[in-house]
Amino acid sequence: MLTMPILMIFYGEMGFSAQESFLLKSCYSLSIVIFEVPSGYAADVWGRKRTLVTGSILGTVGFVIYSLFSGFYAFMAAELILGLGMSFISGADSAMIYDTLLAQKREREYAKYEGRNFSVGNFSEAIAGAIGGGLATINIHYPFYAQTFIAFLAVPAALTLVEPPMGKSCSQKHTNIVEMLRYALVTNRALRWNIIYSSVLGCATLSMAWVYPLRLSGLGYNEFEIGSIHTVLNLILGTVTLFSYKIEQRLRPRATVWLSTLTLTTAFVLAGLASDYWLLAVLTVFYFCRGIATPVLKDYVNRMTSSDIRATVLSLRSLIIRGMFVLVGPFFGTMTDTYGIENAFIILGLAFIVITMAGISLFLKAIKE
Repeated sequence: MLTMPILMIFYGEMGFSAQESFLLKSCYSLSIVIFEVPSGYAADVWGRKRTLVTGSILGTVGFVIYSLFSGFYAFMAAELILGLGMSFISGADSAMIYDTLLAQKREREYAKYEGRNFSVGNFSEAIAGAIGGGLATINIHYPFYAQTFIAFLAVPAALTLVEPPMGKSCSQKHTNIVEMLRYALVTNRALRWNIIYSSVLGCATLSMAWVYPLRLSGLGYNEFEIGSIHTVLNLILGTVTLFSYKIEQRLRPRATVWLSTLTLTTAFVLAGLASDYWLLAVLTVFYFCRGIATPVLKDYVNRMTSSDIRATVLSLRSLIIRGMFVLVGPFFGTMTDTYGIENAFIILGLAFIVITMAGISLFLKAIKE
């Protein structure tokens, strides 16, 4: 993720407004929304490994376009292809981990291994943040060239994976995608509110990851400094996820849910009010809590899902997250252009607080102490 901490700055240097910049990221999310559930269904029926290989190839193509072309519509095409590639990966990766453990009768260890997986990814992203910021200070295009090569490495990596027994085919219990969606969103009420609640918090964490560099840039931080902050935050995130399952065991589900909800939503309001070192403190607390919430909330969904529909359900969760961001991204961009970025943070934070408070009681009924 060499480009992530400098992407919005890159868009600005290309002459795009905040609204146009977030519109591009919304295209990415929209692509995921369109293809997320079909690709999850493909992973359940066609196989996890095949979909992961396909997604890796598409990811490489997207960054090739960023490297060779310029202009709003070229970048829109790149974002749509990157979204399609991510839709093939999202859901299939976690389903492969869970079903591998399930085949070994170790499924209770999922949160630990998902935490490790998430942690390694964030340590990698932490290193990439500093490198990407450094490359951007030389030439704003350099992070995209390097990212193309890194994206390609996912192709041979995916080819080395071994399909778990539970992931080879869809069982007869749920024979088509409509039945799977009906089960997840209608029949199983506990699973429905589990998916919706964790998706709202997922959207909050995704939104913060994309908007905080703009806040730092507005305070006078340069690309290298933002990349370095991105590195530190992801080191914190990666470290916390290693122990998230132990923290959840101590806090118990109910306390974990409340802690995640209050911290991840109010942080937006505080980020709009704070500046300089106080803003860095808010981001630190946010990423600490994100490290607890991400693997734990995904584990709650897995516990309520059978192997034959696991990738589809996890993809559905990702679809809802991205669907929300399709609305949140342009909304935040418009608020930034109209009222300033500080007020945009506060408005978005208040919206997240209202939505999560409305849904948290329904979610808590779906989990057992």
